[in-house]
Order: sequence, then C-alpha cells, then structure tokens
Amino acid sequence: MKHPIQVLLADDHAIVRMGLRAVFELENEIQVIAEAATAEETIAAHAKLKPDVTLLDLRMPGGGMEALKAILSEQTDAKVLVLTTSDLEEDIHRALSAGACGYVLKTTSSENLSEAIFSVHSGNRWLPEDLARKLSDRNDTEELSAREAEVLRLVVKGLTNPEIADALQFSLGTAKAHLRSILTKLQVADRTEAAAEAYRRGLIS
Repeated sequence: MKHPIQVLLADDHAIVRMGLRAVFELENEIQVIAEAATAEETIAAHAKLKPDVTLLDLRMPGGGMEALKAILSEQTDAKVLVLTTSDLEEDIHRALSAGACGYVLKTTSSENLSEAIFSVHSGNRWLPEDLARKLSDRNDTEELSAREAEVLRLVVKGLTNPEIADALQFSLGTAKAHLRSILTKLQVADRTEAAAEAYRRGLIS
C-alpha cells in the first residue's frame, strides 16, 4: 500500500487549517502531520518532521517568504506549495524565484488543491493558467533596481523630485533620471500611473 503524502499546514488562521485538515481527512492519499501559525513555527516544524509537501501562506507573522527561504536554505529539495489570497504579480514572482514549487490561491477547489499537492510531490511545478499569465506579463517588463524601488516608494507617498533627492541624498538630476527609468520599466506615462501600477503589481504593500 502506498504511503500518504505527508503535509505541513502553515497558515496563521486556525479555521483555514481546520478546513484543510477536514478536506484531507477524506482522502487516504494526503495526511496532515503538523500545523504552524507563524514563520518561526513553520521553520521549526519543517526542520523536525521533513514533510513531503509544505502548504505555506505568504501572509503570516514572521513572513511566509522568510519561512520559504529558511526552509530551502536548510533543505534545498524541499517541496513548498504556496497557498495564499494574493494574486499580485510580484508575490508570484518572488515566491517562485525563491524556490516554491507552485502557487495556488485559496479560492481554488479542494480537488484542484489536491491535484497541485500530488503534482508538486511528483517533482513538477504547479501554476494555474491565470497566474501563469500574470507572471508572464510581469516577466515581460524590466526589473526595478534597488534604488529605483526606493524612489518608487517615495513617489507613491507623494514626494516631489526635490524632496526625493533630499531624502535619498542625491542630485535633482539623478532623481529625475530614476523617475524616467521607472516610468519606462513600468510602461506608464506619469507619476500617478506609476503609483497605481506599483499597487497593482504588488511592488508596494
């Protein structure tokens, strides 16, 4: 008889964990072996139990991304499937770039979630078609540099170019050059559109 896939549930909402556990108890092929509500608990549980698959929410105390990176730094072949509410392009990109094996929204059906777990456990990458399109749209644009990301955050706060130059301690010309580059990379026309696009993609929380 085939052993069930051992799963670690990492989500800070107890009712979500209860619901998932109830769903999996109806299947003989998936077994919840532990639950965690914070990044720290997730990292500790994974290190101790080495589950076959970890279902990980990105929004949890301590940070789901931090937990993902810590798990993969300790076990490079760990299979982590992100299960979250965020469909932001940047969250999808960051999770998969960090080493997640798949990305699923909490709005998915129990059948699709089980299929995703089976697929990830078999060594495949899992990304629903609609999220794959979002990721493709995001990958078609250039990455902002760390300095451009700083400038964008100040643009979103409503700072003018002189105020940005003063806050980041560089010249007004440099501030303007960074803004021009940001507008080009985000494929927008002005500061207002840049702020809206930053929120849409999840570049700014």
